[in-house]
Amino acid sequence: MATITAADVNKLRQQTGAGMMDCRKALVESDGDFEKAVDYLRKKGQKVAALRSDRETKEGVIIAQTAADGKSGVIVGLGCETDFVAKNEDFVKFAQSIVDLALANGIKTIDALNAASLDGATVADKVNDQVAKIGEKITLNKFEFVEAGGVTAYIHGNYRMGVLVAFSKPVSAEVGKDIAMQIAAMNPIAVDADSVPADVIAREKEIAVEQVKAEGKPAEMAEKIAAGKVNKFFKESTLLQQAFVKDSNKSVADYLKSVDADLKVSGFKRIALG
Repeated sequence: MATITAADVNKLRQQTGAGMMDCRKALVESDGDFEKAVDYLRKKGQKVAALRSDRETKEGVIIAQTAADGKSGVIVGLGCETDFVAKNEDFVKFAQSIVDLALANGIKTIDALNAASLDGATVADKVNDQVAKIGEKITLNKFEFVEAGGVTAYIHGNYRMGVLVAFSKPVSAEVGKDIAMQIAAMNPIAVDADSVPADVIAREKEIAVEQVKAEGKPAEMAEKIAAGKVNKFFKESTLLQQAFVKDSNKSVADYLKSVDADLKVSGFKRIALG
């Protein structure tokens, strides 16, 4: 009899989308033969998951929510193939149950979430059950966790985008929503210039220098002009330097100062479908 390893079980699970125990049983019954194991699963009602494993899940729901104390939050993205399924009330409720589980247990990673118990089975197995039930590929493909002095959650466009904002202290619902909507609309890449990865800055500077040279400017001017272009990039692409969407005469940093001189944004997460 063939020895069935955890790696074998995981490989079959990735290939078929079936549950862990189902995969182990299929491999045991098939004496370790993967093709026979796939056939076994299909015969046992797993064929939808197997046949759907290569489909794309560009639709779905994104749910952002904070914990009761307002000091942490999660975003969960549950993907499906069609907006018909995404708009189904039961599908949304299933996604919400995963969010509730994550918040109740302080789950911080997608691996921990997949392994967590939901109504007597792992979340990963519950997702696979949805595949067989609905007839589409369903994936738990997006997850973020944020923890801070104050956290605001925002859902945009009927579950099509979720935002979490981490503040240095609790904020009012209005202030939290203002900043979250700014992030949803303007999609900044970082909180401020100091938070932008060095490789991104280097790439932007290189592009700016080449643009200046292409414009026929003298080489000695290239660095200075390029620096100006990089600063413009920061103004357009970092949250605090962006023009505030509700009042373009001030920056987001200016808006925060007007609310509370000590208030800071320590981070954010933004997840959208697609």
